[in-house]
Amino acid sequence: MNQKLVGSRIPAGVRVGFSLVELLVTIAIVATLIGILLPAVQAAREAARRSGCGMNVRQLALAVVAHESSRRRLPAGYVTEPGRSPVDPTSRDRPPGTGWGLLIAAYLEEAALADRFRPAAGIGVGAVENREVVSTSPPIFRCPSDGGPSTPFEVLEAAGGPHGSGAILGRSSYVANAGQAEPWSDPLDSWEGHANGPLYRNSWLALSRIRDGLSKTVFLGEHSQRVSQKAWAGTLPGAASHPSPTFAVRVGSVPDGAATLLLVHSGPAAGEADVIHPPNDPMAHVCQMFSDHPGGCNVAFGDGAVRFIVENINLEVWAAMSSIAGGETVAGDGP
Repeated sequence: MNQKLVGSRIPAGVRVGFSLVELLVTIAIVATLIGILLPAVQAAREAARRSGCGMNVRQLALAVVAHESSRRRLPAGYVTEPGRSPVDPTSRDRPPGTGWGLLIAAYLEEAALADRFRPAAGIGVGAVENREVVSTSPPIFRCPSDGGPSTPFEVLEAAGGPHGSGAILGRSSYVANAGQAEPWSDPLDSWEGHANGPLYRNSWLALSRIRDGLSKTVFLGEHSQRVSQKAWAGTLPGAASHPSPTFAVRVGSVPDGAATLLLVHSGPAAGEADVIHPPNDPMAHVCQMFSDHPGGCNVAFGDGAVRFIVENINLEVWAAMSSIAGGETVAGDGP
């Protein structure tokens, strides 16, 4: 007679559960599937972050365009005013130091924030009256992939000590293109004839100055806070942008002038005719574009278009795209 189960009882001698071998095989299969799927999941997440960053850059670029449409000139990279003090003898920077990000804030639905800034107050960006505004960090200025700190930072001098103003600045993942040269390295009262990008100190350019074409001229791009300090609201005479401890050990990553809190350049510059800094250059200069996206960074052109520029782009092409009226031929953005 066949043995039958009674209720939930299991006949004697019938094995239940997994053997050790079966359990190990199951674990191995699950681990293999995770190993296959995890990179795909991570890649999908990074693709979404890169897309979100591109949308940020596009909104910033469109705000630059809106500024020009409203005021018939592009915003300056940052603003200094003759006769204001203090004046930095190394760079000839003066207050108020209002940055391109603050100048376009009204076109980013941040008009209330921009209206609270008082450029005439004391030392402008460094004034106590403006501290609440300049230490704010609007989300539009943050790349979702930026792996650096997000909290406001204390402004430092080049030697590393605190800036005398005690200023605290909100961070930005985005910077403006000052061109090929780095005029902040010389004590110049005017950068005219030295800077050849679209946004530099007191630039205020008319579109007619962009003779290379808006669609071929880089206006904005990325710089990760993981590499160095960058701000959106402005800068101060005597300040400096410092590399993070992670990148400070690299030969090219050293503190740079106050302008580099807001601006970058491509090179070549005086004294380094063959040195050009493409996006994500491993030297990780404070004054170059650098993102946490694998392979390159998002860049906005003068017409508002956003493109992902690969890190192995032809160096001469990158330099050509960074000038406004060099007359260079730009065939493409590939390597």
